[in-house]
Order: sequence, then C-alpha cells, then structure tokens
Amino acid sequence: MKAAGANAQIFGVPTISDGMSMGTEGMKYSLVSREVIADCVETTVQGQWMDGVLVIGGCDKNKPGGMMGIARANVPAIYVYGGTIKPGRWKEQDLSVISAFEAVGAFNAGTMSREDFEGIEHNACPTTGACGGMYTANTMSSSFEALGMSLMGSSTMANVDGEKLESTAESARVLVEAVKKGIKPRDIITRQSVENAIALVMATGGSTNAVLHYLAICHAAEVEWTLEDFERMRRKVPVICDLKPSGQYMAVDLHRQGGVPQVLKLLLEAGMLNGDCLTITGRTIAEELAQVPASPLPIRTLCVPSKMHSTRRAIWRSCAAISPKTVPSRRSPG
Repeated sequence: MKAAGANAQIFGVPTISDGMSMGTEGMKYSLVSREVIADCVETTVQGQWMDGVLVIGGCDKNKPGGMMGIARANVPAIYVYGGTIKPGRWKEQDLSVISAFEAVGAFNAGTMSREDFEGIEHNACPTTGACGGMYTANTMSSSFEALGMSLMGSSTMANVDGEKLESTAESARVLVEAVKKGIKPRDIITRQSVENAIALVMATGGSTNAVLHYLAICHAAEVEWTLEDFERMRRKVPVICDLKPSGQYMAVDLHRQGGVPQVLKLLLEAGMLNGDCLTITGRTIAEELAQVPASPLPIRTLCVPSKMHSTRRAIWRSCAAISPKTVPSRRSPG
C-alpha cells in the first residue's frame, strides 16, 4: 500500500472454516460468522474514517461478509481473493478436499482399498489455498470479478503462485486510484452488475450458496434482488464450464485457459452480459474484456461452442456435442 501512495492500517476479522468445523458444534457458527465479518469491516472502516478498504479473504463466509461490509461502508473498496489451492494427484486423478470426504464414505462402505483411501487422504490438499473446484470460495471470488469489485483474472489464481502477490499489489494501486476518482462500491454494485455476477455463477456451474450470499450482499448495497431473479438468470444462462464438483476440472485449469475473463467474454458476445457496468478500475466491464479473444482456442476445461449463439437452446446443443456430461440445470451444492 505504501508503494501505491497510501498509509495502510491492517485489521483482522474472525473466520470459520467449514472444512475444519464439519460435523461439530462449530458448524452452528459458520453462517453467523458472515454477519460478524461484515460488522467488523463496516465498524473498522467507519470508526477509523478510512478513505478506502482492501479486503482479503479466502473462504466462503469471509467473501460475502467482506463484500457486505464494503457495501455498507460505501467507501472506495476492492476485494482480493487469497487464491485457490492446487489440485492433488493420486493414480493420475486430480483431487480436491471433497475427494477426501468421498474417500471416507467409500472406505467405510468397503468399496475402496486402504491404499487408495490413505493415498487420497495424504495427497488431496498439497498446497495452501481455498477449495480447488467451483465450490463456494471460487464461486464467490469469480462472481466478484463479474461484479466489478475485483481485478480481471485474479479469482482463479493459485495461492502459492507469484502472480497472486503481483495481483494483490496491483489491487492496492487500483484502490488508490479509485479513492482519487471517488469510485464507490454502490457505483459498481447495481442490479445490472449483480446480473453479471449471477450470469457468471450460472455459466460456471457455481455453488448454490451464491443465492443466500447475494441476497445478503444486495440487501447491504440496497439493490433490489429476489429469488425470482436467480431463476430468471438460470433460465437465461447455460452452464458452459465443466468444473468440479459437477464436472471434471479445477479452478487452476480454468485459469490456464483464460479464467473468468474468457467466460465473461463469451457471455458478452452472446448478449448475456451487461457490458456498460462500471468496474473498480474506472473502466466498464466491456472495456476490461476488450483484449480477451471472442473465440478461445480449443480447450478441455470449458465446454465452449465454436460460436456463441444467441439462444440458450443453440448454446446447449453446441456444448452437448463437446461434453455430454455438462448439463445446464446442474449447479454445485457448496
């Protein structure tokens, strides 16, 4: 922050890991912690009369909690994702934290050998970072890009990679410029930009937790948004990504193939994105996507039609021809 010309004050918030509290009384505190986090951000920013705030988070409650606090305080702000975990490997298969949960059930049911059970357990989480599929953390971070509150390309970076540090430093510089320009969260978080965020969630087969989190974020930002709006977007936007847990691939695979900007460009070309929405950089989302190719190279990670058609049925036909397992109505449960 100092390099960007700002005088930073660091403060923390409590956070609950669903993975660590799973199956314990601690789970009762998980969703409640979202409200506590939002209160901490709002209280510190307003109480210390900050000019702006850079919020860093990496799990599924501090993402929406941080954004709710940002919306309430309404001073120039940017959200920085701590980064996703890299996939583990066992017998030529990519693993995520869910692989370990599933292995416990399979081993107890007698359908998995001890060798495979222990191999998966020891290799599922090889680095630091949030859950590697399109679970809640990556769903929310990706949607924050589409919302305009995070830098393009930042939400699918791995926690351990150097580009994450570079992106964080750039986020600080962008925040300082936003303070100078007077760009505030409620200039960015609008009904149209929330549509963009939910379109991204639908296209990537993201977590259904986005429903309860975006209802809360919209309430904090005083944006009209209802359950019916989620259904409206579900009917409009097909799944075009084959990502875990409903698909095959991990967030780092998506990142290698262009990440969220590539998905957003496909949606923009198909008329499924509001291109004139403001982002934290001061540019519109269409301007941010101007250099992203409209037709990506043939890839495995995304179920991408050769040409994004204007109707949902045509898009689905193109996707089905490439990846029969990708079903438009399927969404990740968490």
